[in-house]
Parts: sequence; structure tokens; C-alpha cells
Amino acid sequence: MADQQPPQNQQNPQGPSRPPQSMSMIRMLAWFFAVMLFTYYWLDLSQGQQQELSYTQFKSRIKADEVQSVTMQGDRVIGLLHTPVQGVNPAEGQTPRNRFTTTLPPVDDPELMPLLEQHEVEVRARSAEGTWWARLLIGVLPWLLLIGLFWYASAKMQERMMGGGGAGGLFGFAKSRAKRFSKGQSKVTFDDVAGLENAKRDLEEISGFLKDPEHFRKLGAKIPRGILLMGPPGTGKTLLARAVAGEANVPFFSISGSEFIEMFVGVGASRVRDMFENAKKEAPAIIFIDEIDSVGRARGTGLGGGHDEREQTLNQILNEMDGFEPHQTVVVLAATNRPDVLDAALMRPGRFDRKVTLDLPDRRARLAILKIHSRDVPLADDVDLDRMAALTVGFSGADLENLINEAALLAGRTGEDRVDMDCVLKSRDKVVLGSVREMALTDEEKTLVAYHESGHALVASLLPRADPLDKVTIIPRGRALGMTEQVPEEERHNLRQSYLRERIGVMLGGRASEQLIFGEVSSGAEEDLKQATLLARHMISQWGMSEKIGPVAFRRGEEHIFLGREMAQQRDFSEHTAEVIDDEVSRLLREIGDQVSKLLADNRGSLDALAQALLQKETLEAPEIREILASAKATSS
Repeated sequence: MADQQPPQNQQNPQGPSRPPQSMSMIRMLAWFFAVMLFTYYWLDLSQGQQQELSYTQFKSRIKADEVQSVTMQGDRVIGLLHTPVQGVNPAEGQTPRNRFTTTLPPVDDPELMPLLEQHEVEVRARSAEGTWWARLLIGVLPWLLLIGLFWYASAKMQERMMGGGGAGGLFGFAKSRAKRFSKGQSKVTFDDVAGLENAKRDLEEISGFLKDPEHFRKLGAKIPRGILLMGPPGTGKTLLARAVAGEANVPFFSISGSEFIEMFVGVGASRVRDMFENAKKEAPAIIFIDEIDSVGRARGTGLGGGHDEREQTLNQILNEMDGFEPHQTVVVLAATNRPDVLDAALMRPGRFDRKVTLDLPDRRARLAILKIHSRDVPLADDVDLDRMAALTVGFSGADLENLINEAALLAGRTGEDRVDMDCVLKSRDKVVLGSVREMALTDEEKTLVAYHESGHALVASLLPRADPLDKVTIIPRGRALGMTEQVPEEERHNLRQSYLRERIGVMLGGRASEQLIFGEVSSGAEEDLKQATLLARHMISQWGMSEKIGPVAFRRGEEHIFLGREMAQQRDFSEHTAEVIDDEVSRLLREIGDQVSKLLADNRGSLDALAQALLQKETLEAPEIREILASAKATSS
């Protein structure tokens, strides 16, 4: 049920087709090199018809009036004889030739030019830079290589873009980058989505419409153009979108909202147009835009800045959704975990007509999710998934998938053939508490941490409405030196004031224990104080749980980061009211803290017993804690 990215678009068995401009460039380069090779071999063949003379032979031929003309090119001389003569080595069967070449000596010969003029030899001169084809090759080849590299990069980019589902290349910068899944390629169905029964019912009619749109049209029904999936991260928004495509058996275009945004204004809008055009061509089809809040934030609020590119992209999305004709069977699915920041124009009827809310799974749904993710995992007989569903309150589908995967990895590291309950419990501790830290605490620090955690555990055991204890440990995990873990017996959707007060009491139990035993407090209660203060402030200022403040909810000022600066959203109450709220929060925390301190002082024997047991075993499970407290109570009585 976790939010999962769709797999990369699979190509046909023959592989991706080569882009047209790549083929034309390859043909052009092939013709060029063919011409160059022909020219090279033709010149080499023509040079093969020339005989090489020594400089002495060359002057002798001039004196014998056998030389008709010569061409000077650097230190080379190419000459033409009046009549063909036998080659230098007649024994090798050479044919008579009238062309010859020779090399001038490094020292200028002052007799050469007068000798040529005396025997009326025609003299020509050429540049010593080389032949025309060599100059052509040197001058043109680098440019051809640059052009070839340019076209090759364009072709490779287009192939990669096509492989990801979007056309483009270097000249397709403004083309859609949506990943395209062909009809029948998405194998996910509603059977693969555990829990979320209400959400699946809302989406089943969408898949039914895409399968048989004429049936709905005959009834006069208009299917929603857009469906907005809202919920916390990991609750299965992307998976549900893929399931709709799998059930309907239609093409599926998937893209993230951030992929529309570029530094050039207008690119995002162009990509939106291209994506909708492609979807309309293959209708019925589904377009899925993940994290739509990255482009669909409310305009004109001053939060997030006035980003022209983002606003143009949003305007284009709104325009395209308005442009759907009644016969066009294209459905737009979008997902977000911040529906409160979306623009009102997106939420109105005619755009995203239907809002589907996805919540964290309850116990029954968690059990079903665990069964789905453990289908391909060999579980030992002692694995109790029902117990794990009870121990994973607040887990999302992604968290549960990660838990099973961590258990399988742990079993693989230890060389086990099957995943047993111990591996599953250890993986849960890793997900909830973090990995074990390799750090050595001094005896004094261990004693301090043991009494701190014992204070949390004892208060949680004595307060009647507190959540039951599950485990206490002084083994450092994550960022904590110790941990007291509570597991609710049931799902809580509405929190009473008495329950919240006792929850704060458990948070303050560690600090109160330190004060009682050592006469001072440490920095270890920092996170406890943060959570307790936050919860108390909600009770006073937002939930109306203060007689002095009354039944009023005050919006807290929120800070937003924009262009490296903190921008504070103005609060809607006066400074005097803020002072009263602060006084009430402080009063509530002091009142609960005094009650907790008295409770621990009255049960000092149980506190000492828990701390000593933690120092010996480092980790205590719920049955062990109950046994220790019962024994300490019997001893004190």
C-alpha cells in the first residue's frame, strides 16, 4: 500500500527505434568517409604510377633533355618526362612511366635553376602546406566531428527520453516527460491494495467508465474529469492510481509536478499541452500527476513567491482540464499530502470534482497489508502477523512494507532460511527506534539513563488512561540514549483532555525521576520537553482546554523559508493574548510535573527496582516490567 514510483516504461522486444535525425546523420557521415577513402586511395593509386629518382639521376635527366616540366613543392619535385622510360628496377617487371619524383637536398643547389632554364624545362611551384585533399581534410574534419558529436548527443538524449515515456531529445526540450505505460502494462489491480475500501469504491466507477464509457453516457452520467487523492505520505496514493489503470486496462501517463518546472518560462506549459495531447490521442487514458502541490499552490498568497513559470504551468493545467470534450475519455488523477495549499481554481467542480482522502490504516488494514507484502517472503511458523498489526499503530503502508523488507534483510544477514518472529520484532525496533548506536556510556551515564527511562515507564504504568507499555531500553538507538515505548490498545481519533494530561505526565516522568534521584536534571529531557510543550500549547490555544483562555482557537504563526529568508505568517491574536497563552502553557506543565513528581516519590521502591533491572538487562519487555512492579509493590507493603 506504499506510495511507489511506477517502473520504467518497457520497450518492445525489438528495442527502441533509432531517432530519424540520428539515422540521417549516420548516413551523411558514412557518405563523407566513403568519399574521403575513395579520394585517398585514388591519389595513392595515382602516386603509385610515379617513379622515384635520386637527385643525381634527376640532374642527369635534365642534362639529357629528357625532362619536360617540374613542379616544386617544398623539398619535393614532381616531374614529367618527354617520353616514358623504364622504371628504376627493370628486373621487377615495372611498366614504363613518364612521371617521376625526387627530393631536393637540404642545402640549396645554386646550379639547379640555371640548369632548368638552360634546357628549357617548364617550372611550376606549389605551396608546401600539402595537397588540396589534405588541406580539406584538416579544415573540414574537425567541424564534421563537432557536428557529429552534436547530433549523436541529441540522438542519445532522445532515446533516453523515449525510454522514459516522453519524446524529445535536444530539440524536444518542451516535450512532455511523462512516463507512458501501454495498455495492459500496469499489472497492479485493486486486489493488490489492502485497506482503503472507501477509496477503492470511489475509484471503481472511474475504472468502469474507462472500460465502457458508452454505458455511462446512455444513463446521462458525466464522469469526474479529475480525482484528487489526499493523504499522508506512504498511504498508497500512487499505488491506487496504478490500480485504476490496471483495472481499466488503459494507457497510463505518470509524471511528477516538479518535472514541469524549468528555469525558462513557458516550458512547463508546453509540456502540459504535449502530455494532454498525447493522452487524448490514446483515449481512453489516465493522466497521473504526483505531488501536484509543487505546481498547484495557491496564487497571490505571498507564500512560495510569485513564480511565473509555476503559475503559467498551473494556468495551462486548468485550461486543459476545461478543454475536455464530453466524448474525450481522459481522466486526470492527482496526489498530494498538502491539500491545504492548493489553488481554489483546481478544487472547483469541473476540475478536480472528486476528493478521495486516504488515511493511515487501522489494525485490520495493517494485517491485510502485512499479508500482501509477506506473500513472497518465507515466514517461520512463529510469526504472528496479527500481533505485528497491533504493534504497528501509526504505521503507513510504506512503513509496513519497509518493516517486512528489513526483517528479510536481517534474516539474510544471519544466514537464516526463513524469517522468524525475532527478525520481525527486531526490524520493527529498527524502524521505530532507529539502528543501535555503537557508543560506550560510562557507569554514571548509564545509571542516569536507567532512572530517566524508569521514570517514564513507572508513570505510564501508574496512570490509568496512559497507553500500555511495550518495551523499555537503555541501549542507544538513533538519536536517543534510551527509549520507553508505549502501544495503544485501540485506534484513537478523538483525544480527551484527561488522556492528553496523562500523556504529558508520561513525557515529564523522566525529568521528574532525575530530579528526585539526583537532585538536578540533565539535558536528556530536551525532546520530552519539546513534545510536552507542543501538546500543551495545542490544548490551550487550539482545542479550548483552558478555562482562562476559554473555547477559542488561535492560529499559530507559521514560518516559511523563501529565498533563504524566514517569512513569518502573521498570527491572529494580540501580544497580550500570546502572554496569557504562554502563562497557561507554563502553568499546565508545572501542574502536571508536580503531580508526576509526587507519584514517583510515593513509589520510590518501584522506581529503584526498575532502574536496577534495566542496568542488568538493558532491555525490559512488558511482561518483565509488570513482574518487577508487582514484586516491588509486594515488598513495600
